[in-house]
Amino acid sequence: MNTPARLPDWSSLSERDRLAAAQECRLRLAQIGQNLHAVAGICRPVASRDGVLAGMPYVAKDMIATGEGDPSWGCARPPVTNAPAAVVISRLARAGAVLIGRAEMTELAYEPSGLNAARGSVRNPWNFDYAPGGSSSGSAALVAAGCCYAALGSDTGGSVRIPAHCCGVTALKPSWGKIATEGAMPLAPSLDTIGLLARGAADLALLWRGLFEETVPPTDALSITVLMDAIAESDDEIAQICRTAIGALRRLGIRIDERAGFPTEADRNCLLVMQAEAARVHSTRLGDECIDAVLRKRLGKGIAISDDDLVTALGAREKLRNQFLADQLGDAAALVLPVMPIKTPRVAEVDPASPDFKARTLYALSQFTRFANYLGLPALAVPAGFDSNGMPVGLQLIGRPGGDTLLLAIGMSLQAETDWHGRVPSAVAASGVAEKGLVA
Repeated sequence: MNTPARLPDWSSLSERDRLAAAQECRLRLAQIGQNLHAVAGICRPVASRDGVLAGMPYVAKDMIATGEGDPSWGCARPPVTNAPAAVVISRLARAGAVLIGRAEMTELAYEPSGLNAARGSVRNPWNFDYAPGGSSSGSAALVAAGCCYAALGSDTGGSVRIPAHCCGVTALKPSWGKIATEGAMPLAPSLDTIGLLARGAADLALLWRGLFEETVPPTDALSITVLMDAIAESDDEIAQICRTAIGALRRLGIRIDERAGFPTEADRNCLLVMQAEAARVHSTRLGDECIDAVLRKRLGKGIAISDDDLVTALGAREKLRNQFLADQLGDAAALVLPVMPIKTPRVAEVDPASPDFKARTLYALSQFTRFANYLGLPALAVPAGFDSNGMPVGLQLIGRPGGDTLLLAIGMSLQAETDWHGRVPSAVAASGVAEKGLVA
């Protein structure tokens, strides 16, 4: 059996190999990235400084101010902001990371499928017929295709984890408030987080160290709880792939417990808060005909939510978080469930303009991710295998408040024993661009 072609993690490269890899990323960004419709702009090369991330090439979702012109926010008619570089961009620069490009996204970061009627949709690097996931679609596609080693995205209801599942990369939605959002477009401020994407958890841990000087803890004597009703509600194939990945965690010596009780009320409140806050933040867009009609209708629904209902939903958050930690997590370090209950859908199934559109499929994309944003908890998405269509599948770990580094440690341990992450996507491999310099 042939060994799948792989793209290495930045943390696994020697200093000499890193120089060559960074050069190769710029070439791939201009060629493969453009072919994927994932590049919103190329950034000026800046000599890397000393630091733990010295020379690491990354891209930023095009809603984060880079200091090089205004971001598009995924819109056909971008706003004029003249904003300086976002706080997270400055922090990464101080750690030595090199910003090489801006990644395409969905309009106003408010579309889980990854489709964008205004600017053209990002292509999934595994198969162009399938959705890339959103809203950080460009960030995930560029990491998966070897055009960069890391990417910034945003996650308000699953927007780094969903494309991580669809594109086969690893993504962290940090604890709410951990990474400053200053300089990034708001969608729903009570839920918004800046997310990180890379091929593997080891590179995410390196990014985390560059941002916060925090290292991952040991994973001795850990227990993890599997949310069984989420497994039961998933497609059979998704459930089986996730069970296999959970089995790999068990072989690492992690104790696996099982519980039921999906946090339905937290999920419902998340939808209400997201709709209400997004409508209030972007109310001036309601009459903008350059904004997609489906998105304007979604914003209009949020306007109809009363201030009292929004206050009530936000007021219930602390109680529901404490209840979740006690009833679902218990003594466990993390809760495990699929990123999505369904396989990555074809583009036509999540495109409202297509006769094959299925509203239920679009809803299912974020069905298992939203509650973590409402509760403010960290969440890690890791590749867990491949479905019968050859598309990647993601496993999701939800941690305790501030437990970001422990999630990364679990992800690193899992990926040290499995080979699901870092594979060259099928559509990229088929194009003959899997250069020797990048394939391990």
